[in-house]
Amino acid sequence: MSHRVSQPSGSAAILDSQGWFKHMRHLPSPNCDPRPEGTSIRLIVIHNISLPPGIFDGKAVIDLFTNRLDWDAHPYYQEIRGLQVSAHFFIRRDGEPIQFVPCRLRAWHAGASNWQGQERCNDFSIGIELEGADDIPFTEAQYDTLIPLIRALRLAYPIEAVTGHSDIAPGRKTDPGPHFDWHRLEA
Repeated sequence: MSHRVSQPSGSAAILDSQGWFKHMRHLPSPNCDPRPEGTSIRLIVIHNISLPPGIFDGKAVIDLFTNRLDWDAHPYYQEIRGLQVSAHFFIRRDGEPIQFVPCRLRAWHAGASNWQGQERCNDFSIGIELEGADDIPFTEAQYDTLIPLIRALRLAYPIEAVTGHSDIAPGRKTDPGPHFDWHRLEA
């Protein structure tokens, strides 16, 4: 089963007026709010996430982004108890994309952050979480979904750059980590 985001001829072909991809699974997160008035979407931030750390293919990330995580299900969850976060997109290890927040809204993915002197990157960015960890490579299927997704977002919005969470929150965040293939993304 292919999970690729097709290359559109125009953004209207795959995005609705709120910024939901039409042919992608939607699991709306409550962890979002309106972007500041007049703000344009001009940055894409790449992250990695797994819950518990290093464990894949479960539903914990989905539950975290939708405020349904059972905080007592794993000892690690005590460290993040009460955390309310989200991303616009989550790409599973098998390449399946899931959208949690429509692009027109602000997802809560970047936290304290700065890009080119501008604070609060959530205001003007789209967050893409890859199921993974800093210490392992991402899958072919994830790149096969990520690259067309970024192309589609560039068609829809005035994206100026694609960056890592570590670049906008240095010293606080390390993702997407040293195994993320930036050269492949640029090619």
